[in-house]
Amino acid sequence: MRQAIAAAMARSKREIPHYYLSADLDAGPATWWLEHENAKRGPPERILFAALLLKATALAAREVPEVNGFFVDGSFRPSAPIHLGVAISLRQGGLIAPAVHDVDRSSLAEVQASLRDLVARVRSGRLRSSEMSDATLTVTNLGDQGVQSVFGVIYPPQVALVGFGKVTERAWASAGMVGARSVVTATLSADHRVSDGHRGAIFLSAIGRLLQQPEKL
Repeated sequence: MRQAIAAAMARSKREIPHYYLSADLDAGPATWWLEHENAKRGPPERILFAALLLKATALAAREVPEVNGFFVDGSFRPSAPIHLGVAISLRQGGLIAPAVHDVDRSSLAEVQASLRDLVARVRSGRLRSSEMSDATLTVTNLGDQGVQSVFGVIYPPQVALVGFGKVTERAWASAGMVGARSVVTATLSADHRVSDGHRGAIFLSAIGRLLQQPEKL
């Protein structure tokens, strides 16, 4: 496992000219909505914040298609489907990033169900081969480990990776007032052969904007 990861990451850093961006996103509306929405649901149907992040990422990728696809044979091949690879740690060590398919076209409940099913099958060794090869953009979320931000390495031949840290209470200024607000740091690692910092910034901004209306995700 470590040898396979080392080979892929070494290739990535050798071949892909990475650039990195980060943005602190207002997660207040999303966390408030999620609390009230989950109060209506039983434990098996409750939605995790991770599902909102995946859906917002997928919808933002619709707006900035340069982050979704593959760099193959010297050129970028955009992908119409948005299949998000989700980095999942293994109990025996290492990690893999199988795909949740068509996240942009799925409801939040469907994204949550797919994510729960995927994690269970990763841990029991029951993944399908297509789930390992279909990801068009990868998301890694280390918030549950207490990490504030993560700058990942792109999985070739993909051209971008999105990272999310822990949702924390921070001072937040709005309309001339300062108060405590739930904030999550989003990061983007992207391939400079395909996009640039301007497009990457639009992508992160779109994620933040979409999280302001979680009921529409």
